[in-house]
Amino acid sequence: MPLRRTAAVVAVALSALAASAVLAVPGHAGPVTARPAEAAAGWLARQLVDGERFETVIDPDTFPDQGLTIDALLAFDAAGVAQDNAAKALAWLAQPEVIGSYVTDEEGSQYAGSYAKLALAVLAQSEDPTAFGGVDLIAGLTALQAPSGRFTDKTSYPSDLTNNFSQSIAVIALERHGSAPRAAVDFLAGSACPDGGFPLKFAQPTCTSQVDATAMAVQALLAADRPAVAAKGVAWLADHQLADGGFPDNGLPGDQGTTSNANSTGLAAQALRVGGRGDVADTAVAYLTKLQVGCSHGPTTGAIAYDAKGFNAGNATRATAQAILGLVGVSLAEVSSAGDRPAAPVLDCPTTTTTTTTTTATTEPSTSDTTTTTTAAGVVVSGAGDLARTGVPVGPALWIGTLLLVAGALAIALGHKRTTTVKEKQR
Repeated sequence: MPLRRTAAVVAVALSALAASAVLAVPGHAGPVTARPAEAAAGWLARQLVDGERFETVIDPDTFPDQGLTIDALLAFDAAGVAQDNAAKALAWLAQPEVIGSYVTDEEGSQYAGSYAKLALAVLAQSEDPTAFGGVDLIAGLTALQAPSGRFTDKTSYPSDLTNNFSQSIAVIALERHGSAPRAAVDFLAGSACPDGGFPLKFAQPTCTSQVDATAMAVQALLAADRPAVAAKGVAWLADHQLADGGFPDNGLPGDQGTTSNANSTGLAAQALRVGGRGDVADTAVAYLTKLQVGCSHGPTTGAIAYDAKGFNAGNATRATAQAILGLVGVSLAEVSSAGDRPAAPVLDCPTTTTTTTTTTATTEPSTSDTTTTTTAAGVVVSGAGDLARTGVPVGPALWIGTLLLVAGALAIALGHKRTTTVKEKQR
């Protein structure tokens, strides 16, 4: 059976938790750390299947999740740890069958978001995106740019899955490689809503700004030297922070669109930090650290919950990957593996702690098809989400995002051979 993609893109002054550096301590499986982002990255690394990849189950089949794997890789780079796992993940992504089922499919479709997100990951690892796994990712991406400047998918059904996420990540990746085409940057800048924010989908009857989309566009426009337009997006984000310090995915229905979550907050904090609003970003980081699982929860220690309801195995990997970007606050245009440490650290906890707490995962409401993620422990967990919109098309069809990665859960079935998430989306 051919491989397919699954449904999913800041050093801050924290509290005393961030004061200690990573220290190698006898008796621990790895180095220990008191830094939230490093502890979260360590937990995330230990969830990888064979230390190299994530998988998603769409019963009864299991598919490789390239989008979430890339989100994790970028999170490792941002946190400055787990480079042994990052290297394994990159090697896995370079396998012909893996890369081939991600940027294209058996019908010959081509996915702009996948080309862009994979190119970004390769660049972050200081590798050459023009010769990755025998594929020129840059050429593949630029070939999908329309005269308008918009990057579009080449596929018969559905006609096009690209959105603000795929456009933003494409601009970031091309800027990192040299320079993004002016038309592509102009198209992104011109998509801004009258209130200064950015929509997820282009060319809608009503332009509705969305948190995740605005956060991604801000990073892309700053990377492309469009500070004036980006500043309006930053201001819009600052105005839409909730009282608890977090941000909602206002593209989701019901309570999910009005309550804070780690994915949207992670992206927003990242954009606010690089956009010069460290004060607002600090408050968002405080919200994220409150979601981190503490020492009394055994194997889940270090993970970051999706929201205040607590740890849920079905969405913790994506939530943790997005949250790390916000905790660190480094732009996707600058995140890099350079100087990072190889090991995956664990949260520094008292050695006398011997009990663990079993958490019963609950399924949050979702308008998407349900998928499940297989972790290193062989645990198959349900997941309605994708990685906020930094993910990319998954199962032969999703975009984007991750990274980014990656905030809620709008995965939809796109056809008899493909699964895609609006937010990779496509985090």
